[in-house]
Amino acid sequence: MKYELSACRVEDALGILVGKWKPIILLHLLNHGTQRFNQLRRSMPGITQKMLTKQLRELETEDIVERVVYAEIPPKVEYSITEYGRSLQPILEAMHEWGVKHTVHKQTK
Repeated sequence: MKYELSACRVEDALGILVGKWKPIILLHLLNHGTQRFNQLRRSMPGITQKMLTKQLRELETEDIVERVVYAEIPPKVEYSITEYGRSLQPILEAMHEWGVKHTVHKQTK
């Protein structure tokens, strides 16, 4: 497969997906459906509240994650993957499979 380098959009895709937490956030939403903020945070030990907020906002800006705020006291906020965001599932699954193969490869060297 050959692409004209000046028209290559890999950099654009990586700009959206790159980061320690974005793929993990997306996999959680794909596997577990709609989640509240604290559910996501508890499922990812090591992420700070500030970082989770930042990553979710960036994914929301790209129309990959949807944020719904309910007018309740205390406020209820839920996050889910958009239909457009679901198009990333095969890419994330392929990345996971490659990561497993790479780990095995490294162990056999």
